[in-house]
Amino acid sequence: MSSSLTPRPGGSATPTDGDNRFKAVQHKLKTLGTAMDLAGNELEVLMRGMRANAQRAEGLAVGIANAELDRKFVEMTNQVAVALGGAAAEVRKLHETAQEVSGLAHDTRRTHARLYEGLDDLRSSRRERTPKPGFFAH
Repeated sequence: MSSSLTPRPGGSATPTDGDNRFKAVQHKLKTLGTAMDLAGNELEVLMRGMRANAQRAEGLAVGIANAELDRKFVEMTNQVAVALGGAAAEVRKLHETAQEVSGLAHDTRRTHARLYEGLDDLRSSRRERTPKPGFFAH
């Protein structure tokens, strides 16, 4: 089974460029949430494939034992099944983490919009230029 969890050239990675304007933050949060949704989907497919392969390896070990091949082949095949099962369990944890981060990114985006969208609308509709955020803090 092949997985495409490695970063792709020209992918949708959003650099941390220090642009903290409302729309830029909203875009970054949306990009993060979407990327984590996609990663979660890919991890779920990977996890299912690993579990299926672990079950196949277990069945193969039984077949090897029934064919009365050397015991070392049965043991090695069982070790592969156990390793795949363990890896699938770790991928499940990573999948759960990706889902959690996705949910938090979407929640943060909604909260950010609720808190700052009105201010952004006000600032955007003015004809006069307004100071950058944090100007009055200095």
